[in-house]
Amino acid sequence: MFSKLSAVLPDLAPWRASRDFRLLWVQGLVTYFSGATAMIALPLQIKELTGSPLAVGAMGAVELVPLVVFGLYGGALADAVDRRKVILGTEAGLGLLALLLFLNALLPEPMLWPLYVVAAGVSALAGLQRPALDSLFARIVPHEHQTAAAALNSLRWQLGAVAGPAIAGLVVAYAGHAPAYALTVAGFALSVLLCRRLSPAPPAHDAEKPSLRGIAEGARYAWSRPVLLGTYAVDLAAMFFAFPNTIFPFLADELDADWALGLMYAAGSVGSLVLGLTSGWTSRVRRHGLLVVFGAAGWGVAIAAAGWFGNIWLVLLCLACAGAGDMLSGLGRSTIWNQTVPEELRGRLAGIEVLSYSVGPQLGQVRAGAMAGWTGTRAAVWSGGLACVASVGLLCLALPKLLTYDSETDEDSLARRAAQRDAATRTGAMPPAQDGAGSGTTGAV
Repeated sequence: MFSKLSAVLPDLAPWRASRDFRLLWVQGLVTYFSGATAMIALPLQIKELTGSPLAVGAMGAVELVPLVVFGLYGGALADAVDRRKVILGTEAGLGLLALLLFLNALLPEPMLWPLYVVAAGVSALAGLQRPALDSLFARIVPHEHQTAAAALNSLRWQLGAVAGPAIAGLVVAYAGHAPAYALTVAGFALSVLLCRRLSPAPPAHDAEKPSLRGIAEGARYAWSRPVLLGTYAVDLAAMFFAFPNTIFPFLADELDADWALGLMYAAGSVGSLVLGLTSGWTSRVRRHGLLVVFGAAGWGVAIAAAGWFGNIWLVLLCLACAGAGDMLSGLGRSTIWNQTVPEELRGRLAGIEVLSYSVGPQLGQVRAGAMAGWTGTRAAVWSGGLACVASVGLLCLALPKLLTYDSETDEDSLARRAAQRDAATRTGAMPPAQDGAGSGTTGAV
């Protein structure tokens, strides 16, 4: 019985192997919890100030340009400077922006334009931070534990995302926006303290300064790898067509379920959390491209069903299923990225990855808001879900190597594994992994 249970429970090998992984896991839980609180309060405050779905959806347009520019630059920066310093500085900046939201909410008549300014600033800082953060995980976690680490990271996010929206919905409803933003400020303050304890993560001795040429080098590498292109394209399509979160306040109104708004934001995270708690089997998967495709297609089907049903409980169930599909796809993407990208390009490729999983939701907010104003809220949701499924199918036909990716035979994966083992052997940072190490049942390191 115990062996069967351990086969599906999360693989804790990355947690046991790395102190920095443990620190980043806890720091991320705090950040995601506080960030999810602001995620509810900010669009709801714009809705209350304007009453317009297009105004809420415009957040995506405001965030897009800073995300693209600073995401690409952040990737080059992560390859050229100490990644710990980048993470620490941007986390402090995010805390200051949360403080601005709090101060604006205290005004007798809160202003609208600071909400968009802060949204753009958060997007810029997130673009700078995520390449350094994501590329750091690739360095501190052994090659064979990457799927387990991705599952634990996603589980961490879901724990914060489930509790954050649920609590934020209650806080905003009964106490107002200012207390919600205050929780965000406190969360980032704690996160900064945790980031200060991380080990330094200096760049390679021959690392180049951030430059357009360096960014272009990373883009050329990504373009030359059909598997990487497939992960980017599938995620972009899924999020662009089927990311309806920005119009949830209007969907709740249409379903006569204002009380369920926080639950709607949290439902996807509940589905992801359930999958995360039973993710032990993913550590034994070799065909990670299939996880990407099946997860994205499942996300689209579930979002389409959420827009079709008129019963709030069925909608919440569909959103939970969508969250599980999104996490499954995310596990596949993260594993492929960390198993195949060489260390010297890791930051720049992480910058491109930030765009692939962040630009889609930003554009998706604009699409959802515009479609809701044109066709109605529910139609905007279900049509986007169907478009997601169709686009994933077309991309599979165009990039078949994504479906056939195998971590045990892919040349880039084998090269990355050999390079990490060589580096670990030279530095003594961790013992060379033995064949078969790191399964979810043994937890070997």
